Amino acid sequence: MTTDHDERRSTDDHGHDIINPLHVGIVTVSSSRAREDDPNDPGGDTIRDCFEADGHEIRARLLVRDDYSAIRTAVRRLVARRDIDVVCTTGGTGVTVDDVSPEATSSLFERELPGFGELFRSLSWDEVGTRAMASRATAGIAVDTPVFCLPGSKSACETACDELIVPEAPHLAGLATRHRTGTTDQTLAKYRDE
Repeated sequence: MTTDHDERRSTDDHGHDIINPLHVGIVTVSSSRAREDDPNDPGGDTIRDCFEADGHEIRARLLVRDDYSAIRTAVRRLVARRDIDVVCTTGGTGVTVDDVSPEATSSLFERELPGFGELFRSLSWDEVGTRAMASRATAGIAVDTPVFCLPGSKSACETACDELIVPEAPHLAGLATRHRTGTTDQTLAKYRDE
């Protein structure tokens, strides 16, 4: 049985597995926006714009409050969907008591991608100097889906997406799903039902 991934799967100029175009899910983490029903979402809009500018498609956008369980549930549901190749969260990566996005997302990771956070903070150094150390941006693979946990600012999301995520996500999604090419994945059911 073939999947939608199989139809979009190919190789790049170097023979690496890729999925292109990507289908993307975005989770905006913000207690203030969730309470006030504020349509302003600079982080989420920036992520959308970066992916769409490269020909990818946004399949889902969710807004959740700064709450471990709410964030984890939203991300878990998106990675369980067969029509989502990559998930990006925006917000909740700082050092305040309610900044729990890294903990909520990383609890789902089967494999971490520590290089993302390291590279992001290095790029951020050029923009914000020593404040880059306060960012806890992280990434990993959950249910064969690359997940990126980004700060909430427009500038941070633009740097992360333009410089790191959008160029590499097709390859990461291709590698993460290569083992299930032409098959179904029964493990997704447990994530859908939880």
